[in-house]
Amino acid sequence: MPVPRHDDFIRVRGAREHNLRDVDVDIPRDRIVAFTGVSGSGKSSLAFGTVFAEAQRRFLESVAPYARRLIAQGSTPHVDSITGLPPAVALQQRRGAPSARSTVGTLTTLSNSMRMLFSRAGTYPAGAERLESDSFSPNTAAGACPRCHGLGTAHEVTEASAVHDDSLSIRDGAITAWPGAWQGKNLRDVTAVLGYDIERPWRDLPRADRDWLLFTEEQPVVEVHPKRDRVAKPYRGRFWSARQFVLHTLADSQSETQRNRALQYVESGPCGLCGGTGLTRDALAVTIGGQSIAELNALPLTALADVLRPIASITDAGAATSKATSGERTEVAVAIAGDLVTRVDVLVGLGLGYLALDRATPTLSPGETQRLRIATQLRSGLFGVVYVLDEPSAGLHPADAESLVQVLDDLRASGNSVFVVEHDMSIVRRADWIVDVGPGAGESGGTVLYSGPVDGLGDVEASVTRRFLFPGDHTPDRVERAPVGTLELRDVTLHNLRHLDVDVPLGVLTAVTGVSGSGKSSLVGGVLPGAAAAHPLVTRTVQVDQKPIGRTPRSNLATYTGLFDAVRTAFAATDAARDRGWTAGRFSFNVAGGRCEVCQGEGFVSVELLFLPGSWAPCPECHGSRYNDETLEVRWNGATIADVLGMTVDEAAPFLTDLPAAARGLETLRQVGLGYLRLGQPAPELSGGEAQRIKLATELQRARTGHTLYLLDEPTTGLHPADVELLSDQLARLTDAGNTVVVVEHAMDVVAVADHVIDMGPSGGAEGGRVVASGTPEQVAASAASRTAPYLRAQLGL
Repeated sequence: MPVPRHDDFIRVRGAREHNLRDVDVDIPRDRIVAFTGVSGSGKSSLAFGTVFAEAQRRFLESVAPYARRLIAQGSTPHVDSITGLPPAVALQQRRGAPSARSTVGTLTTLSNSMRMLFSRAGTYPAGAERLESDSFSPNTAAGACPRCHGLGTAHEVTEASAVHDDSLSIRDGAITAWPGAWQGKNLRDVTAVLGYDIERPWRDLPRADRDWLLFTEEQPVVEVHPKRDRVAKPYRGRFWSARQFVLHTLADSQSETQRNRALQYVESGPCGLCGGTGLTRDALAVTIGGQSIAELNALPLTALADVLRPIASITDAGAATSKATSGERTEVAVAIAGDLVTRVDVLVGLGLGYLALDRATPTLSPGETQRLRIATQLRSGLFGVVYVLDEPSAGLHPADAESLVQVLDDLRASGNSVFVVEHDMSIVRRADWIVDVGPGAGESGGTVLYSGPVDGLGDVEASVTRRFLFPGDHTPDRVERAPVGTLELRDVTLHNLRHLDVDVPLGVLTAVTGVSGSGKSSLVGGVLPGAAAAHPLVTRTVQVDQKPIGRTPRSNLATYTGLFDAVRTAFAATDAARDRGWTAGRFSFNVAGGRCEVCQGEGFVSVELLFLPGSWAPCPECHGSRYNDETLEVRWNGATIADVLGMTVDEAAPFLTDLPAAARGLETLRQVGLGYLRLGQPAPELSGGEAQRIKLATELQRARTGHTLYLLDEPTTGLHPADVELLSDQLARLTDAGNTVVVVEHAMDVVAVADHVIDMGPSGGAEGGRVVASGTPEQVAASAASRTAPYLRAQLGL
């Protein structure tokens, strides 16, 4: 059919990406469209793998091939046609490695503007030369403090840290910071040749001698004549003071073991030269509003906006001059300050006003990180763009999600289309249109069940989402459990927790709630493990976090859970394998023998192109199977080892039912809602929520001994409500087995079935860190001070 000239829809025809089944769907532009469905149903394959990937491909076609190779490109989507497709911007969840140098300022790029403001418009001391913007960054050679190299923390070697027993002589090892073995003996012999007494107790040596031996920068070279050694010939030995040796090891050693050893002989603390800021003294001498860049970076964002707003509102600004010591009233200052205030206001509007620019990103909660990323990506002022967002509410408290909805509304009002892959039904209800994909996951999904206004999904019986979008009057069922003891925490101080007193009941399921940054993760992940170790009832503590289960494609679902060992053993027991004399090792893709040597068992090879970007392609030898042809000749129940790795958990469960060890692992994976994952799915492809549930499934397989404390940090992140029900059943199963489960959680359906709730708050950052309410879900829901209470009341039907 001919397409209307002014079509308001993106029309997708014949989409076959991943598990999509030749999908045809019409999606309106200039609307908020929610893509829903259980995990693995194909909604991300439609929104990201098809719509966004095709928009990106079309854009890159306009870029010169030489420049195109510098841009990370995705693969061409499997789709017949897409019409009415505007340019698209994707905001996907990525788990970066935490860095001590990464801060709120660097994550949001606000630090770039702050450095430019100080460089171009700061007040300089009289006679000082104007500094470039790099001079205001602790992460550059120009701006980093020469002593601590921009980290703000200095490692100092002192007599107390280098000499642990001053009753010993140098020969007996008084200078503990020196190395052991032959190198230590060499330094002692060099010291003796230099004329120092190595037989007297250290404390009896003159102060000048002790200071020289520990702190001198000199490195004299002397000739040593060994007296008590098998080495007969003399040699020339170089002297290293204790400080020189330790700092050299920390700076230059490639051995982590050696660096960790050296850290035992230093005292660490704020750098005395830069005051812990990581900046040079020249940079710290430049001010804006009477404050240095380090002082402004330490302010909460709300206070920073108050400092910059007067500069941004100056109306009589003039041009900057090269001789002026201050440029705070120049047009440059007004422009940069105005941009900073606008961007900071977006963060404050998302409830992040309590954060400071110098806050290290490893200390942020998942919800804080998610909102910072959203604010950075979305405040661009673009028009006519399709924004494709991957679960923007992940890690957000329901109260924080309200401000997120306002951001999405603003984007739509600015003339953009907003496509969200979402599991939070409160966000989905606020959408203009819904595309529900399913009905199940993997091979059971890949079909668009409904595309239309939200209310219309109520008539689609095949939709799993329907029951949660229109819940009716269902009241959660909760089995009452009695605590078997109490973990008493007193005067706890960590991050924003200040002198906190809280009781955690044992033998029950406890949910820790509160807005992002209120101190939940600090309490559960930072305090409870250490406190539980000293409690007589707790025999083991297990932290099930969202860190990756592996960093390389060689680590996958089957290898991590251990079920692949049973599979390889079964293949090794076949007649074909025994006739060849093969063991289970032959069926490992990580060692030589059975694997394909062209791709080294990875299944893919890197393809380098001259003017186009390098890419990964299936191995031309094994075609992605990871194994050589000889290994694939062996079959078990009609399947090769590569066939088994290509199966989903749901497909493998009946196939491997004769292998108890594998069947048990597969069943627990299905119980936590991971039936759609392939056994050979590489670890880097798994989301944080999937990795956490794999760890939980691995724990469920183990034999239970004693009382275990399970600590989980937002395990429902990225889960459809139907999968949340499965996860809740497993948490209840762990608790009923006589264990304690403490879970940081934003999903009210999990909180509503908990035995005990600890609500942190009342806000984030310095305004948080306190217990606002605790007790049963009904008691917390009745609290007037709790920001969680209104949402919990709604879930409980009160």
